[in-house]
Formats: sequence, structure tokens, C-alpha cells
Amino acid sequence: MTGQRSDARRNYSRILAVAEAEVARHGAAASLEQVARTAGVGSATVRRHFPTRQALLEAVFQERIQALCERAEQLSRADDSRAALLDWLHDLVRYAVSARGLADVLTYEPPTDVPAAEPADAQAQHSCGAVLESAATPLLRRALREEAVRPGVTFHDLLTLAVGIALATEHHAEPAVQADRLFTLTVEGLSPSPRPLPRP
Repeated sequence: MTGQRSDARRNYSRILAVAEAEVARHGAAASLEQVARTAGVGSATVRRHFPTRQALLEAVFQERIQALCERAEQLSRADDSRAALLDWLHDLVRYAVSARGLADVLTYEPPTDVPAAEPADAQAQHSCGAVLESAATPLLRRALREEAVRPGVTFHDLLTLAVGIALATEHHAEPAVQADRLFTLTVEGLSPSPRPLPRP
């Protein structure tokens, strides 16, 4: 029995390592059959460890998601609630642009009407979007409480903006540069800054 558990752990680690490389090359559309072949296991073994493509992608991006959660915790101690929220959102955009497939993973997330709505089941509670929502909601709530952002903004609004920018720029010659530009445009709005009043 111990040997079987050791084999299962080795298979899991090997499948995950191969999946990370395949997702880096092909994004969320990476072939599960190719992952199985490269890892030297059967498709059934891959599906036993990762029942769905979403489950495999969630595992691939686990470390990046954890880093974003830690960043949210750091920013929760910042003095400026609006700057803290926008810094975290900008980090999310940059991660989604740099990690092929992450934006696709986050598009699986259902919309929520209020920050930190409870997911429907245990699996949803551990999804990338739910974990990020739990980490970033204190930043959003503080900004809302201090009227630093527009009333009614939800975490899903922020997630949709970040994912939209990442997906819209992924085939651009310089995706990170274009994503930064669109993020700034989103935050500042389309209207030019008000001109200073003429001096009397």
C-alpha cells in the first residue's frame, strides 16, 4: 500500500511538471493526451489525479495564486486603500499576461453579486478565482468603506477587467506593455484630465 502511494505521488508530480511545461507553451488549450504521453502514464492516470482540465490548470497555477494572496496581505497594511487595491489589481493583470492560460482559468469563475460570496461547493471554494476573491476582498471592502472607489464595485468586476485585458493582449507583439497601457486607461478613464482654471 505504501508503495502504491509513493507511485501515485511520483505520478502526480511528474504529470504536474509536464503540464506546467505544456501550458507554458500552449496555454489553457494544452492537450491532456500529450501531457499523459510525455509523463509516461495513461490518460486514465492523468484523469484520476485531475478529473477535469480545470482541476489540472488550477494545480498548475497554484503557486502564482498563492503569491497574489500574499501580496494582498502585504497591501492590506498600506495607508492608501485605493492605491493598495489598484496595486494588487495591476499585479493580477501582470500575472495573467505573463502566465499563459491563467486568464483562461479565471474565466471559468462564476460572477458574484457581492464581494466574497460563498461558493456553492467545496471544490469551488478552492478554485483560483475563489481563493483570489477571499484574499482581495478586504482590500476592496476597505476602499469601498473609505469611498475610494465607485460604490457597488464587486470583486467579479475587478476579475473581469483583469481577465479581459490579459486575453485582449495575449497575441500582441508586446503584451505586457499593451496590458499596462490598457490598465492605466481603465483606471484613469477616457476623458482627459480637467484643465486648470485660468488665473484671474
